[in-house]
Amino acid sequence: MDNSSRSTFTGKLGFILAAAGSAVGLGNLWRFPYLAAQYGGGAFLLVYIILAITFGFVLMVTEIAIGRKTQLSPMQAFGALNKKWGWLGKLATLVPILIFPYYCLIGGWVTKYTGVMISGQLEASADDSFFGAYISSTFDPLIWFGIFILATTLVIIFGVNKGIEKLSRFLMPALLVITVGLSIYVVTRPGAGAGVKYYLLPSLENLSAKTFLAALGQLFYSMSLAMGIMITYGSYLSKQQSIEKSARQIEIFDTAIALLAGLMIVPAVFVFSGGDKEALGTGPSLMFVTLPKVFNSMPGGRWLGVAFFVLVLFAAITSSVSIMEAIVSGLIDSFAMKRNTATFIVLIYGIIIGVVCSFGFGIWSGVSIFGFDILDFLDFISNSILLPLVGMLTCIMVGFAVKPEVIINEIELNEKFTIKKFYIIMVKWVAPIFIFFILLSSVLSTFGIINI
Repeated sequence: MDNSSRSTFTGKLGFILAAAGSAVGLGNLWRFPYLAAQYGGGAFLLVYIILAITFGFVLMVTEIAIGRKTQLSPMQAFGALNKKWGWLGKLATLVPILIFPYYCLIGGWVTKYTGVMISGQLEASADDSFFGAYISSTFDPLIWFGIFILATTLVIIFGVNKGIEKLSRFLMPALLVITVGLSIYVVTRPGAGAGVKYYLLPSLENLSAKTFLAALGQLFYSMSLAMGIMITYGSYLSKQQSIEKSARQIEIFDTAIALLAGLMIVPAVFVFSGGDKEALGTGPSLMFVTLPKVFNSMPGGRWLGVAFFVLVLFAAITSSVSIMEAIVSGLIDSFAMKRNTATFIVLIYGIIIGVVCSFGFGIWSGVSIFGFDILDFLDFISNSILLPLVGMLTCIMVGFAVKPEVIINEIELNEKFTIKKFYIIMVKWVAPIFIFFILLSSVLSTFGIINI
């Protein structure tokens, strides 16, 4: 396939902001803080940072290099490197296909709460029953879901330069400014010191296997790894740009936002709850139940709530765009479709499955798949099984079928790869072995076979 006319980012900054926008999403702004609180605070941060600059970096440069070398989406890129591994591209593309509809549904929830905060309904949203009543209703969640998925689609239609890059150039700096501002405000509140101390200061007694596994698993969520996204964005990267430096800058941006999100949320909940870590909760309860109560209890809470949900909305839209682009790009490369046609197909699919997921909390709430509701089932398959599986298999393919030198040669087109020997050891041995244990422990613990 001739890729000479393939779109590219206009420069290094455009690529970094777009890739960072993909990485910075809901996982950074609610999953990271509650995991940090649940698995040792500062101990979790320390382990996560170490893993980010080792495992995370290796996986990221690998995926970006695969994309840039092949100039293809994941659906075709793996087969271009090694025909026997072409099936892995299909498996990798399945991840965003599963994630896209329910991610947009949750993005609709965020859009709804942004509107709630702006319209001054903070006190109402702080009621225990508000969130449950909203997601179980039939039509209200679909309206906000429709707004969110159509906004995502509009960006994709405009393409790489006029859509994805322009959006990222505006939203990512805005997201950083809001995050820093909210973090400063929260940590200066009376009583926040205890939360800051727990969050930032490592304690050896809080280190455990759970801490390590939780931090390693979070890498996939935080950095958009094993979803085909970095391969897709890498295929739009100019041969003149540095892969190694770009990956490091994306990592720094992504990790900084995650750390600041924790610095914003953990101390705020500590102040509200009197130091009770259990108040951080997990999943939707943190963002849509606990935090409105926190904001309602603070001076200027309405505007704090507005700023927070605008921040989350920015992060959600940049990530949903990257997820949709990974699917659209695959259709374009595989079936020679026009961008508008591929985008329309993905939109219709996303709406159908998104509606099904929404009904799973309402009129179809009695439907259960292996004990999961519809959304949680899709989340379990994509995040707990496919993400680590694709990550592990990518390392095995590069390490033993394609050979690490192929990736290293792509990285060294315009620079010396400074950690060549470390990279080879990590991609061949360390990364796939540890990712295998994440996959195994995740599945076994979910079904209660082991307790970690």
